[in-house]
Amino acid sequence: MHVNPQAFRRMDERPDEDFYAQARLVTHIDDAAIAAVTQLYREYFPPLGTILDLMSSWISHLPPEVKYQKVVGLGMNETELARNPRLDTYLVQNLNTHPTLDMESEIFDGAGICVSVDYLIKPLEVFAELARVMKPGAPLVITFSNRCFPSKAIAAWLSLDGMGKMQLVGQYFKQTGQWTEPELLDRSPSPGSDPLWAVIARKRDPGLEKKQNGSTMG
Repeated sequence: MHVNPQAFRRMDERPDEDFYAQARLVTHIDDAAIAAVTQLYREYFPPLGTILDLMSSWISHLPPEVKYQKVVGLGMNETELARNPRLDTYLVQNLNTHPTLDMESEIFDGAGICVSVDYLIKPLEVFAELARVMKPGAPLVITFSNRCFPSKAIAAWLSLDGMGKMQLVGQYFKQTGQWTEPELLDRSPSPGSDPLWAVIARKRDPGLEKKQNGSTMG
């Protein structure tokens, strides 16, 4: 799929560091949509696993009853990250200018990006880095709604409906070439709440695929 470079332009091209300099200790989706995110994490993230919360903030929406070995956050505002009680450690980094993750390969059992994928201007680079740092078979859970900061969201995002947004994120997975076929899920709560969509794929496991192909051929 060829994507027009203009699709990744934004109304506000000033440095992201300026925009995110002020801490925003608020939630960007309502409680019902947050509960839907938490339920997805409950379903996909393994207990006692090492989890990456990418583009994190002061709250991670992880299920409160589940213990993880370690939760690593990466975001733009240090005040927000320092307030997040679920993070064991965090990094302050602008993925739009530095999409490379300063992390070891194959260390995470799961990763999530919650209501932030619409701000990535280099999504393929970021998704490739996520594939590098995640273990084979580990899930990447992308969730989003119809809310955003319009001035910082990419142009393509603002022109799409819910299904279009899911298909765009699905293309990020497919274009990267290191993920299983993405699941497109509508987990929107009841009418009157914020919608909640998710796109989920797992890092490809060549060993498992080889075994499955062998059993199929046999």
